[in-house]
Order: sequence, then structure tokens, then C-alpha cells
Amino acid sequence: MSRETRITADWIAVDWGTTHVRAWAMSDGDDVLATAQSSAGAGGLTRNDFESALLDLVGEWLGERVTQVICCGMVGSRQGWAEATYLQVPTPPQSGEPVVAPSSDLRLQVFILNGIKQINPADVMRGEETQIAGLLALEADFDGIACLPGTHTKWVHVVGGEVFHFATFMTGEMFSLLSQKSILRHSLSNEGLEEASFVAALERAMAKPERVANRLFGLRAEGLLDNLDPLVARSRLSGMLIGLEIAAAKPYWLGQELRLIGDAKLCEIYRLALSHLALEVTILDGTDTTLAGLIRGYRSIETTGETPCTVN
Repeated sequence: MSRETRITADWIAVDWGTTHVRAWAMSDGDDVLATAQSSAGAGGLTRNDFESALLDLVGEWLGERVTQVICCGMVGSRQGWAEATYLQVPTPPQSGEPVVAPSSDLRLQVFILNGIKQINPADVMRGEETQIAGLLALEADFDGIACLPGTHTKWVHVVGGEVFHFATFMTGEMFSLLSQKSILRHSLSNEGLEEASFVAALERAMAKPERVANRLFGLRAEGLLDNLDPLVARSRLSGMLIGLEIAAAKPYWLGQELRLIGDAKLCEIYRLALSHLALEVTILDGTDTTLAGLIRGYRSIETTGETPCTVN
């Protein structure tokens, strides 16, 4: 965990994912006073662990008065601190009633923002909706597609300030499993991207997706028989999987204005893939959009003055 110098926060923003949690000490003017992060992700905590994990992370920022903490992400899942219900599409992000999580420390008032669900086809998001809210805070008139690359990449259709429809692809998780747990782990480099190999694999996967499972094993075979460069093998694997995703997501990106939101390195790989299709995209930093969304959520709670649902 990392921490900056001791300060007192006016309020605290928290992005609580499955494997990590990060927090920002905020002023009333929405300036960042300090940041902190740790590996105490929601996936490793029981419901009774969240308060102590939060205090370990931000306790030094608390004063004597009650401090509001605005949280997004897996902290609001069924296995999280308190379950925050899903809003159903089409819906503006953050239009629902956040949950107040139970806490014994009287200095804390913890709000958990809602996720978003889609009934047909079935899909859900937790955390990404806050980045969409952040996108709309930064670009109020945005209509188009937001792609959020990650372990489970989201393609989100945003219309009139609402999440209209979205689709999730497990591309990142498949890449992780294949590169670290499958037989391909013996043939791949640990990092890097060779552009020509990536683009060629992308093209082949989009043209003949039915051949991908066969071509995946070919990476191993070429490594054994022809000493295929591990960097080339890694780049081809990435190209094949992202090619499958982009082909399936064509109804989202075709003829639409595009924003990529997330980690700069991963967004750059998606930009490369999409630019090969002559698509122009704008990249927004994932941290910036998350924080902008949390600020928007805090201001929404502050403006309504309503008492959100409390979970006992």
C-alpha cells in the first residue's frame, strides 16, 4: 500500500475492484489531496472485512466529523460489503439510489453506487458505469460508443446521457488463461507486442474466426518445429483474441464515434486494432474517468439530499 502525507479529507472517493482498491482524499472543491491503494480487493474479503480494510487504507484521512465515502465497483456485489442493486438499461448511470453500507466507526458514512444490468442478452457491469458517468462529466453531449478494455472488456452504447445497450467480452481473461495456464505458456514471451504479427493475426481471426482454435495450437507447434519467436507468438495470440472480439462488436463500432477508456498500454493495443479498420478513436485515461464519475456520484448525493437505502 502507498500513502502520501497526512491530511484530513472533506470526502473520500474509492474504486474497489476484485483484486485491488484505490482511494482519493478529496477537498470540497474536488481537488485530490492524497491517494492510496492496496491489494485488499473485494475478491479476498468477507463482508465483515471491508470496514477494517477501508480504515487501514484511509483511516489517517479521517477527522472527528463524519466523512462521506463514495465507492464503486465490486464492493457493491452480492459478495461485497453491501449489495447495491443494478439499474436496468436504458438508464443514466448513477440514476439509482446508492446503498449505505453498515459501519461501526461513527466517522464513516459509506455510499456504494449502483451497477447496471441488461436483461436480453444478459449482461452486467460494476465499476464501468462510473467510468461512463465520468465520460459524461467530461463530455456532456457525448453520443456514441465507449470501449473499456480490460479483463472483461465492455462495449457500451451511450445515447442522450444514458447507457442504452452494452456487451461484455472475456478477451482479457482468455488471454491471461491461455498465456499463463495453457500449453501456450511455454511458447510466449512475458510482455511486448510486435505490431506486424499482431495485425496479421487480427486480420486472419476476423476473416476466418472458425480457424482460431486451430491456429492457437499452431503457435505451440511453430515454437517446437521452427523456433517461433516468443514475442511473435504472444503478439499473434493477442491479435487473434482481439480480432474475434472486434468482429463480434461490429454492430457497436460501425459508423459510431468511439472512446477508449482504461489503461494506456491496453487502450493503445485496441487503438492499433481499430485504426487498422480505418476507425478513429479518442483515448481517455481510466483513472481520470473513474475519479470524474465518483465526483459526479458524490455531487449527485449531495444535491438530492435524500437518504439512500441502508443495509443492516
